[in-house]
Amino acid sequence: MIKVGIVGGAGYTAGELVRILLGHPGAEIEWIQSTSNSGKYLSEVHSDLLGDTDLIFSDRMDFEAVEVIFLCMGHGKSVTFMQKQELPSHLKVIDLSNDFRLNRLENDFVYGLPEVSREKIKSCQFLANPGCFATCIQLALLPLAAGHLLNEVHVHAITGSTGAGQAPSGTTHFSWRNGNVSVYKAFGHQHLDEMNETMREMMPGFDKPFNFVPIRGNFSRGILASVYLDCDIEEAQAQEIFTDFYSGHPFVTISSKPVDIKQVVNTNKCLLHIKKHGSKLHIVSVIDNLTKGASGQAVQNMNLMFGLDESEGLRLKPVAF
Repeated sequence: MIKVGIVGGAGYTAGELVRILLGHPGAEIEWIQSTSNSGKYLSEVHSDLLGDTDLIFSDRMDFEAVEVIFLCMGHGKSVTFMQKQELPSHLKVIDLSNDFRLNRLENDFVYGLPEVSREKIKSCQFLANPGCFATCIQLALLPLAAGHLLNEVHVHAITGSTGAGQAPSGTTHFSWRNGNVSVYKAFGHQHLDEMNETMREMMPGFDKPFNFVPIRGNFSRGILASVYLDCDIEEAQAQEIFTDFYSGHPFVTISSKPVDIKQVVNTNKCLLHIKKHGSKLHIVSVIDNLTKGASGQAVQNMNLMFGLDESEGLRLKPVAF
């Protein structure tokens, strides 16, 4: 059994991580750190876990007792954590923040998108889990980047309110969010940098504009990304390129029919639908922002790092109705 510790246990990603790990046949949670909730049962904070676990939050972290830790803290806090802590040499670290996703040649963290870096992930000690929007959009583009077929990219993507974190704000308040959609961080979202970095790794010299308009949705979880670009290949050829690229990757499926968010919520799946409209190739990508976009992908990466089947503990049914 892989002994697991979780640092920063109160947020949505930590709650999802616990839910997945409790059903994982090859992992066992040893401790969950939360300074603000120390002494409380997990189910007092994550009410969906009521009846599933008697684990209690702690403000202590025993690094010697575990083989891997998941960092589920806010952006900017993981860097400070890694600087302050003296971690044992055996310990693997999976960071779910934005702190180590960029400038990949300048830090010790491997960028953890399994569909790109599976072999690097298998042998790494420190891993930077990708962002949710970045995961959804990159999976729509990787086969094109690998074939040097990228052009100027246009993306509209809508995400559920859980993507904004658990702490309430004006734009996550129910009375504002319900029955409402809005654009935010147009052309300047923080995930653009990590996406551009991956595209340039896959397609050296790629310097075309990457236009990304994120949208707040009036639902809890899930991301739908509508991605399009000028592309000379025919639809059948595109279908073949995507199918070949994702052959052997258990969580990405090419659908001949339109896809929707309910097909992936609660799972680690990414579904892709590809159509040609004149000169434009249109790819629709859907994931759950809390699973394939965060905690599920983190567990997928843990599986790879410890030599397990990467789908172990992640055979989850979607909330399809």
